[in-house]
Amino acid sequence: MGGAKKQQKTQKIIVALSGGVDSAVVAQLLKEEGHEVIGVYLELWHDDYYHTAHQERGKEPWSDAQAICRKIGIPFYALNCAQEFKRRVVNYFLAAYNSGLTPNPCVVCNKQVKFRRLIRYAQQIGFDAVASGHYVQLKGYSGHYELWRAKDKAKDQSYFLYQLSQGDLAHLRFPLGELTKTEVRALAYSYHLPVASKKDSQEVCFINNDLPNFLQRYLSLIPGPIVDSNGRVIGKHEGLPLYTLGQRRGIKIGGSGPYYVKGFDFLTNSLLVTNNVNDPQLFRDTFFIPYLFWSSGRRPRRAIDCQVVIRYHHQPLDCQLIKETQGGWQVVLANPERSITPGQSAVFYEGDKLLGGGVIALPDSFC
Repeated sequence: MGGAKKQQKTQKIIVALSGGVDSAVVAQLLKEEGHEVIGVYLELWHDDYYHTAHQERGKEPWSDAQAICRKIGIPFYALNCAQEFKRRVVNYFLAAYNSGLTPNPCVVCNKQVKFRRLIRYAQQIGFDAVASGHYVQLKGYSGHYELWRAKDKAKDQSYFLYQLSQGDLAHLRFPLGELTKTEVRALAYSYHLPVASKKDSQEVCFINNDLPNFLQRYLSLIPGPIVDSNGRVIGKHEGLPLYTLGQRRGIKIGGSGPYYVKGFDFLTNSLLVTNNVNDPQLFRDTFFIPYLFWSSGRRPRRAIDCQVVIRYHHQPLDCQLIKETQGGWQVVLANPERSITPGQSAVFYEGDKLLGGGVIALPDSFC
């Protein structure tokens, strides 16, 4: 199922088209294999700033996806998911920041909007599967499915897919799992796809690469004191949701520095900072996950040894995952790690095999 290997029989497959090079190559590969392919673009919610920017460039977001379908010779459809996306992803994103968390909106979108909607649509129109341009390998045997890291480790996106269930994986295809980005780009040029030279998007799709501006427009931010390790007020912050644990840039303090965010006091609306890069409060060797998604199948009953990735592209850390008697899961790292950020996803692996993951909770030390 992973990579660009041919299926044993032809299928009816929906390709989730974003308008980028990866999903375009997926559509071309699947059509060449003889499958019946349609391209579906999901119309998501964007605020006025984003939509205006695209209108000024004279291009609607779905136009590249439509051009891809026209070039390949497959039908193009668009599904309006704007309200669902706003409710499930954007509102979650804003609520998380307002609560002192740093969320992963793409994780929520993949599970609760993108694949949920496309799998349901495939079932409605009698299609067999949904394919996307994610860099991840899907392996299956005897009705059991596993996600594995992509061949191209620099592009691997398994981190964002840990909430997918066995039922979801049964309907999904990831043809790029055994290809590198360089190979995919070369294929796009060889097929003369209209997006072959299009740059990869590195931003959260609905904030137009300006997180502070987005948060300032949608949250009621309250300025407050910046407090150092000695309890002294040394500056004024612009609202706690604008800062994340371990952050260095954007802390407006004159004189000595640099300073790093080490915590938040929500009772006094204070931003807690340190100018010691090795401050013990920046490091932790344990953290808590309230709920565990276990995409690889049945979740562990007690404790297992594995590796954990605490943010996208972070190196895997040796750990023990322990089920708590009162509920939830404790993660014990082999060594203390800097800037373990509440709200980020902790994703567990056994070598290259994805096991599952969950959201890192706020520590009790945060008031």
